[in-house]
Amino acid sequence: MIANEAPVIANSLWSATANPSPDCPPLRGQAETEVAIVGGGFTGLSAALHLAEAGMAVTLLEAETPGWGASGRNGGQVNPGLKEDPDAIEARFGSDMGSRMVRLSGEAANLVFSLIRRHRIDCAGQQVGWIQPIHNEEARKVVEARVGQWTRRGAPLRVLSRTETADLLGTDVYLGGMMDERGGNLHPLNYALGLAWAAQGAGARLHGQSRVTGMERQGTGWRLTTAQGGVTARRVLLCTNGYTDGLAPGLARTVVPIRSIQVATAPLSDNIRRSILPGGHSASDSRRLLLYFRLDPEGRFVMGGRGDYSERGTRQQMDKLRRASIEMYPQLAQADWAHAWGGFVAMTADHYPHLDRVGPNAVAALGYNGRGVAMATAMGRVLADWARGTPEAELDFPVTDLRPIPFHFLRRPAVSALLNWYRLRDRFGI
Repeated sequence: MIANEAPVIANSLWSATANPSPDCPPLRGQAETEVAIVGGGFTGLSAALHLAEAGMAVTLLEAETPGWGASGRNGGQVNPGLKEDPDAIEARFGSDMGSRMVRLSGEAANLVFSLIRRHRIDCAGQQVGWIQPIHNEEARKVVEARVGQWTRRGAPLRVLSRTETADLLGTDVYLGGMMDERGGNLHPLNYALGLAWAAQGAGARLHGQSRVTGMERQGTGWRLTTAQGGVTARRVLLCTNGYTDGLAPGLARTVVPIRSIQVATAPLSDNIRRSILPGGHSASDSRRLLLYFRLDPEGRFVMGGRGDYSERGTRQQMDKLRRASIEMYPQLAQADWAHAWGGFVAMTADHYPHLDRVGPNAVAALGYNGRGVAMATAMGRVLADWARGTPEAELDFPVTDLRPIPFHFLRRPAVSALLNWYRLRDRFGI
């Protein structure tokens, strides 16, 4: 179970099968460091690892334990790229910065698997490819255009026929699909814990149970306060994503936290597990409110989708995921659904992650829009480059001022209305 979490979203498969966590004692007393990091998810842990490997003094402060938030709760799909496709990215950000963003996001999955190999992270990482199944004809046009844009840039993507898709998925409910050979899957919590172990091994100081309650300027740097201590730092990285609070004024209003949920079976019998995703791929389909699914190494079927802010609504959405799984794979009708959990992902109004200035010598990276495993890891490396003194213009992602979302206080009813609209469009193919 996920500690200190609402029971409706606490029964996590990943927590039940987690490796030992490194010792990350609470911060006690006063400390100094070159770079302070707030948040112990993929972004913060990646930044800490890259900074420590570069020889910089870095201290990470996490309110709970490493990987406690969405980094340790997601579907474990390592999907390359951003929500927007390469042509749109380059049109919006220009050929120079746009091409760097495309390259960064396209290579993000390779970065994840290179870290797993280099640090021997035990997280069942498999770079076997990611499948995007096509659910209607309108989506086919979008997916085929996506494949064309990436292949023109040398990426290993291809369109799958309906037969190929059915063979790879073990179900014929989709019209076709896309294979991106750069993608793969892993155990997300164990990946986060592996990054934590590696960062500590490189010299980073990691403190759990150390929620930052205050952040104020001190000379040219910053002072961060926790319940039992404080740390002064020359530079600060905020890496709190879907769990961003009021620590930096205005930052929480730049994203909308949306609950993502998952359900998982107990290990399936050999004959059933061989009939589902036989190549070990993961899939996330082309719906606006997408379904994403895979098997874990022990043969548990995992299905994920959008949740709800209320307990009742969340339970209803979990039931819908189980029903959708059985419609796709009737052989799951008698399965034991052993786990159900969820957490918050951060969505942005423009569908891009944000690398925001929050003050002199302080930046935040957040808003991965459901692409957090690969992109958060990559953004952690960009943050490390910034903290080491790389000029903003030379980074592989644009640094911008805070862009609070208008009428952010209405986010919950607005999100509910938008999700209902998306469900309608998915249902009728519009």
